[in-house]
Amino acid sequence: MEHIDRRSFIKKTGMVSTGAIVGSKLLGQPSIMNSPNNTVRVAVIGIRSRGMDHCRALAQIPDVHIATLCDIDQRLLPGAVAEVEKLTGYKPATATEYRKVLEDPDIDAVSIASPNHWHALQSIWACQAGKDVYVEKPVSHTLLEGRKMVEAARKYKRVVQTGTQARSSKATIQAISYLDKGGLGKIYMAKGLCLKPRGSIGHVKDSEVPDGVDWDKFLGPAPYRPFNTNRFHYKWHWFWDTGNGDFGNQGIHQVDIARWVLNKNTHPVRIQGFSNFFIWDSDQETPNIQHLEFEYEDGRILQFEVRGLATNDEGGIRIGNLIFGSKGWMDIASEEEGKARAHLSDIELRPSGYSSYSEENGPEFIDKDPATGDAVLNHFTNFIDCVRSRRWQDLNADILEGHLSTSLCHLGNMACRLKRPLNFDPAEERIIGDEEANGYLTKVYRSPFLLPDVI
Repeated sequence: MEHIDRRSFIKKTGMVSTGAIVGSKLLGQPSIMNSPNNTVRVAVIGIRSRGMDHCRALAQIPDVHIATLCDIDQRLLPGAVAEVEKLTGYKPATATEYRKVLEDPDIDAVSIASPNHWHALQSIWACQAGKDVYVEKPVSHTLLEGRKMVEAARKYKRVVQTGTQARSSKATIQAISYLDKGGLGKIYMAKGLCLKPRGSIGHVKDSEVPDGVDWDKFLGPAPYRPFNTNRFHYKWHWFWDTGNGDFGNQGIHQVDIARWVLNKNTHPVRIQGFSNFFIWDSDQETPNIQHLEFEYEDGRILQFEVRGLATNDEGGIRIGNLIFGSKGWMDIASEEEGKARAHLSDIELRPSGYSSYSEENGPEFIDKDPATGDAVLNHFTNFIDCVRSRRWQDLNADILEGHLSTSLCHLGNMACRLKRPLNFDPAEERIIGDEEANGYLTKVYRSPFLLPDVI
């Protein structure tokens, strides 16, 4: 087993700044394997919103200890600590420097809920430091980052779960099983829907960095920008430096299900897309309308649509999937659908779950009890089980699955931004005959937050 000392860790991660971490833990089996009570100690990274959902799920799993909460915004820590203490009966430690968390040899895993542009570096560094990883969707900010994350997970024998929790939804698993058994005949197309109206973020002037916020660490690998509230909490999704628009935000869940339905464990060969930012006058860079099409080598089609403005539903859903086969079609509504529609009781829309329709016989199967389990809790439980067993093969959403689905978001956004179709080589993960497009497969990193050339 390899010991990651200060010098080798800095070399591997590309970090050259003062205070870079000392990886004191041996790679291989985590500390829990030698723990008398088999407790898994987890650090949660990013706690404003999604990170607290991580805490709420982890707090329900036996023999899991939420050891540390880490965030660059110190103002969030007291409230988060109080909630975890209420959930668990103990106070977690706190940190504002992620690399300090990786120094702790007692931390077995990190649960990452930071902005998209940080996911890859934080996951890779954790693998190199001997930690297992739960990383929110989309797993990467560029396509190359996703491939590097897969390499790191495999090289360092880490368990790395992607936060696409629909993979652990009992209703979705039942729907996939129904399709696999030929319920709709031969599937020829799958469509993902993100029909999720968003308001305007308006125009906001740059301002002073608030007390307690480490703006430099928030930006990390992104280009330096003066502090602006429109580029900070949550709204960072709408800027290319830090986010991937709603396709990479909400849409990643539905595009993952669409690829799962088509049973595609590779990339598409042709991508085309059209997009624009309509209606609002604001600082937002990412589009609020997108129409995308991905063609696989066998000719089957994956479609996706983002509508971030006032819109109707399709098939009774706004956030979900429509599946088309030789015998009929199916809709799969996400758990988000029920939350988004709760205030529209006068409109009859599908709850979470699924239903299928036959061209000959009409409705054939309806999931009448979609609330068959908490998908987020199921997903974290699957992750913790695999941390204990050391079998990443048993993950419901291994990092490779996350990379393949997240890459669809990257490729779709690229086609929209370039305004032309892209021909893709799945084996080489390169655009064929288009060097300008290949430039979008990666990005320029702000030193010292560098993506390592060699994992």
